[in-house]
Amino acid sequence: MTASPAPPSLASNTPPLLVLVGCACAISLITFGVRSIFGLFTDPVVETHGWTRETFAFAIALQNLMWGLTQPFAGALVDRYGPVRVLVTGAVCYTAGLALMAVSASPLSLTLSAGVLVGLGMGGASFVTVLGALGKLVPASHRGWALGMGTAAGSLGQFLFAPLGQAFISGYGWQTAALLLAVGVALVVGLAFGVRGTPQATLAEQGPPLSLRQTLRLALHHPSYVYLLLGFSVCGFQLAFITVHLPPYLNDQGVDARVASWAIGAIGLANVLGAYAAGILGTRLSQRGLLSFIYFARALAIVLFMTLPITSISVLTFAIAMGLLWLSTVPLTSGLVALMFGTRFMATLFGLIFLSHQIGSFFGVWLGGRLFEATASYELVWWLTAALGVAAGLVHLPIRERPALKPAMLGAGE
Repeated sequence: MTASPAPPSLASNTPPLLVLVGCACAISLITFGVRSIFGLFTDPVVETHGWTRETFAFAIALQNLMWGLTQPFAGALVDRYGPVRVLVTGAVCYTAGLALMAVSASPLSLTLSAGVLVGLGMGGASFVTVLGALGKLVPASHRGWALGMGTAAGSLGQFLFAPLGQAFISGYGWQTAALLLAVGVALVVGLAFGVRGTPQATLAEQGPPLSLRQTLRLALHHPSYVYLLLGFSVCGFQLAFITVHLPPYLNDQGVDARVASWAIGAIGLANVLGAYAAGILGTRLSQRGLLSFIYFARALAIVLFMTLPITSISVLTFAIAMGLLWLSTVPLTSGLVALMFGTRFMATLFGLIFLSHQIGSFFGVWLGGRLFEATASYELVWWLTAALGVAAGLVHLPIRERPALKPAMLGAGE
């Protein structure tokens, strides 16, 4: 019999590969799982305090923006000091934000806790930080698998935490539910110590020997990187709008709250397959072509959802379809970044792209609440979300899948 290939040998200060990837996946599962269910809190929080949906939506929109603004700096710290301290600091902020959200008695305190503090925490302790760490710590032979696993774990967290969060809210009230979720996020502090080690990339894989400043200059002047920035902002708009506003939208349509929670969970479960498949397919097919397909398919799914009658079956069908396309953009986009610029500053460069994602997320969440208050309907935002999907599909078509060339002008003084 032929023995199965053993995991690659890692440096002595790096945990075994399965421990490293396992801890990273657990962090991704918890932090993304909790983050994905804030939409379930919308109506309970609004009804308790007599606020508008726009008030809650603005806090969560700001959460997305703070996450995005923090992520490039978190990525730079991971590139320089490693992921442990970044993950621990983020987990502490995330936990504190959830706990303070439970006792928020004014829109300002809600905005500072669920918005600013949770957003800062997500910047340090999120699947994006985890993927940046895995890209550097896992050898190239297992990197695609590890990135797919880290992304899929976040999706599994969404599947697990959606019904769990709804059960907490229904059984204990939203304040206690927020405290229980805070306890779960606190576990990340211990898990973070399993995500450490020495970068495994070869000099060729790390990319040209440029400084961070030179690499950022090269990236921001590279058209394909700019296209990724634009496309990922649409991804953020779509995902954040659906995550936060799908539950109250379904409530308005007379759909049972349990169906809404299972829809969010179904997105996460389907995305386990979608994200993992994208990581594998991205090593065999055109990553640019796959990204365009994903955005066009999302647009089609939204159009069908808006034109067909809203039933429990149509809701779950839409959720599964979107789930297959949900975070499947992440391993493909991060893979293109590594291909273009190497892994030396991967966490920083992907963090910057993620900032564009979160700027889109801010507008997706806030505009959903703002237009709902203005028109008493989400319909306009749904159609805008579909149109943006078509635009994102088109903007990925001219991307060049090859390493970025170092311009002659990038000398020592540039």
